[in-house]
Amino acid sequence: MSKKVLIITYYWPPSGGGGVQRWLKFAKYLPDFGWSPVVFTPENPDFDQKDESLLKEVPSAVEVLHFPIWEPYGIFKKLSGKKELKQGQVLEGGKKGPLSKLAIWLRGNLFVPDPRVFWVKPSVEYLSTILRSNKISTIITTGPPHSVHLIGMRLKMENPGLKWVADFRDPWSQWDILKQFRMMPLTWRKHKKLEQQVFKVADKLITVSKSWQADFRSLGARRISVITNGFDITGEELNTAAPSTKFVMSHLGMLNKLRNPLALWKALEQLISGNADFATDFTLRLTGILSKEVLGTIASYPKLAERLQTEASVPHEQVFEVYRESTVLLLILNQSENAQGHLPGKLFEYLSAERPVLALGLVNSDAAQILEETQAGKAIDWNNETGIKNHITRLYQDWKSGRSIVAEVDVNKYSRRALTGELAALLDEL
Repeated sequence: MSKKVLIITYYWPPSGGGGVQRWLKFAKYLPDFGWSPVVFTPENPDFDQKDESLLKEVPSAVEVLHFPIWEPYGIFKKLSGKKELKQGQVLEGGKKGPLSKLAIWLRGNLFVPDPRVFWVKPSVEYLSTILRSNKISTIITTGPPHSVHLIGMRLKMENPGLKWVADFRDPWSQWDILKQFRMMPLTWRKHKKLEQQVFKVADKLITVSKSWQADFRSLGARRISVITNGFDITGEELNTAAPSTKFVMSHLGMLNKLRNPLALWKALEQLISGNADFATDFTLRLTGILSKEVLGTIASYPKLAERLQTEASVPHEQVFEVYRESTVLLLILNQSENAQGHLPGKLFEYLSAERPVLALGLVNSDAAQILEETQAGKAIDWNNETGIKNHITRLYQDWKSGRSIVAEVDVNKYSRRALTGELAALLDEL
């Protein structure tokens, strides 16, 4: 008989971006392992990235409960003078006026752990009834936003027999974004106190990389396992026909001040200037949210700027077409304190796309280790301009001569179904 599990998540279709994929896919495959998921998510969330095509991926057998949420982003928009606040760009560089600085300060100090905290109390009241009436004895919370974990903690404290798994897609007190909000010492103490409470009350913690697992353990977390992100691609989507006329280097996703690879842009400008064939063949394709800072940097390299193609975020069902049209896939990791364990979801889709991956970041990071293990690409330090230029040159020469630039290695252990099997085994053991 299938066991019910309640998944509490802020990001759910039609939310776009990488954050929604993890639990959308877990919910898709959990029934194969004896678990029947019930999803609890906001009715009217204020996320800026939408992907209506993902609604088609929600399995009909998954029960989805929508519940109203109030978020104070209208206040931020009014204070900052912006009609919208794009994901990851609230703290973007550039001169900020007094009202914009006030908005950042309020975001960091007034709403702990985040602006979705107002959803906690009414959600707990609603879900207490749902748990009883549906005989649900296992719940999962996934953050960020980390206020979602407060829902799980309160439900667990009200119902000690409840089994609670807290999933951390990003760190909490060590999250690079959090540290830029000009928080007062008192606010930091609140974050750390709440984090410790979640560590102690949860029956099990999950995170996405071994390095972040070690970081959480250094903060006192116990009972923490690693289940990475993964890929979920059909045979048709895995068509590996190579682009025929251009050497296309593609990046999909957000590029902001934390992911602005200055050495890469400079290396590409030099390659274009010094090699006429490369200049003719090369295209840089950036798909997703691009900050003014990144676009401004590229504009300072005129020859590279001439070969730049940009497009807004595409529906997830179309990203595989972008992969197929690419020669090299870029993975830009954060330049931050916790970059060691940063394993973005697109890394695993890159693996399945059978295109060489050029990762820029720490050369001993978790992402670098996976690329080495799978022989799917190479990690080079953000600032290693010579190394970047030499590696791109080798890839280009191989492509130009028609040699294969992709190793054939089995990456099926990173499939969403296989990873869901790991999750189900964890739930069975609670």
